[in-house]
Amino acid sequence: MLEKRLQLDDLKKKSHEGGGKARIEAQHAKGKLTARERIHFLLDEGSFQEMGALVQHRSDLFGLDKQKILGDGVVTGYGTVNGRIVYVFAQDFTVLGGSLAEAHAEKIVKLLDLAMKTGAPVIGLNDSGGARIQEGVVSLGGYSDIFYRNVQASGVIPQLSAMMGPCAGGAVYSPALTDFIMMVEDTSYMFVTGPNVVKTVTHEDVTSEELGGASAHSTKSGVTHFTYPNEISLINGLKKLLSFIPQNCEEEPPALPYESDDETRMELKDIVPENPNQPYDMREVIEGIVDLDSFHEVHKDFAENIIVGFARLAGKSTGIVANQPAYLAGVLDIHASTKGARFVRFCDAFNIPLLVLEDVPGFLPGTDQEWNGIITNGAKLLYAFSEATVPRITVITRKAYGGAYCVMNSKQIGADMNYAWPSAEIAVMGAKGAAEIIFRKEIKAADNQEAKLAEKEAEYSEAFANPYRAAYRGYVDDVIMPEQTRDVLIKAFKMLENKAVKLPKKKHGNLPL
Repeated sequence: MLEKRLQLDDLKKKSHEGGGKARIEAQHAKGKLTARERIHFLLDEGSFQEMGALVQHRSDLFGLDKQKILGDGVVTGYGTVNGRIVYVFAQDFTVLGGSLAEAHAEKIVKLLDLAMKTGAPVIGLNDSGGARIQEGVVSLGGYSDIFYRNVQASGVIPQLSAMMGPCAGGAVYSPALTDFIMMVEDTSYMFVTGPNVVKTVTHEDVTSEELGGASAHSTKSGVTHFTYPNEISLINGLKKLLSFIPQNCEEEPPALPYESDDETRMELKDIVPENPNQPYDMREVIEGIVDLDSFHEVHKDFAENIIVGFARLAGKSTGIVANQPAYLAGVLDIHASTKGARFVRFCDAFNIPLLVLEDVPGFLPGTDQEWNGIITNGAKLLYAFSEATVPRITVITRKAYGGAYCVMNSKQIGADMNYAWPSAEIAVMGAKGAAEIIFRKEIKAADNQEAKLAEKEAEYSEAFANPYRAAYRGYVDDVIMPEQTRDVLIKAFKMLENKAVKLPKKKHGNLPL
């Protein structure tokens, strides 16, 4: 028996060594943690239970018969984060560059299947060069097995992807199917093919950072939702994100204890400028409404004309979607629409109520937007809100113009409660543009056209630059003072807690893609 114990200890030790001391040191020299170190910092102390530590690949082509390393380049198992069960896999770059092949994929597939059976989140710590070339089509089949399960799990359990190193090919497409992607600045990359292939095919000279670094994907492509300066801060970000979301689609998001107090927030009283064209920072409005320091922004550096993120309101997790008048006047464009739509759909899938803060002059005009599909892309946000069955509340702080009024969670597309501040302007368009169209003939016939335009602009503004016409029709449930907003919202969301909606029977909708 002693001999068998020693044999097992030896095998486990070899499994823990990964690609060996030299490769581990090379990993550390790049400022990267090993797969096991990442799991150690992510999970509660002593909670990790490994699965498949003794798995090895079954290929003998191209020298692989001499490179059989226990675990086959991925550490898989389960444990807890703040006491809640999560499943985790961490690819080991020290073993064949973290490349994915048959046995490696089987371990991840087993993990995803278990997560689906038990209803718990999956966290992927990705650090992989993609498919293992030496195993050929078997590697591609392994990725396909994972892709299929990513899709089946979508909307059932949260799937979080942390990019911890250079990832290419299938190693980026699986994360792209998950709910959120995180990257580390300067050490993690995502691309379909790396700079060398790009040079060969398109003759472009580009660095890894320029092509697919954290800065590129957080600002240009929007592929990543969060970036962090190092791996430890990313891991802490993962834990924070988990605190806002439930275990699965049938559970409610976690809530923190909260004792009600005076909910008046006087800092909101004069936050909207008197001049309707003067910008202000919607983040200050958000901070004035939600629980202290609870706002966790998503996609911060991408499509900055819309703000999305999680916060707590009276201790309860809430999804925030807000126009940002400080950037492009808060206008909706292609990127803002897709960013907002994706976030709304996540919140709806996982029972997180939605709060919309609206100050939007419309959709961005121009050939660039039209030719790149603002119609289809703008419709994504409209579709997402219309489909959502979670409690949905809108507060119009200032402008709600045109189709953007409709799209930003209007009463007519299923919002439960709609409020407006006294500064709200609810109209088809701004007063000047409207006057130029409606009173074109009168202005043209006037001796002083500028004075006549100003007169008609004031006339239109008096009629529509306020929330009362909408309130008279019931499109707005109440006009409230800004400082009352937090109190009103806490009570409204409490009232909506047991909301239930029965959707029409169908296989699925045809989302505008």
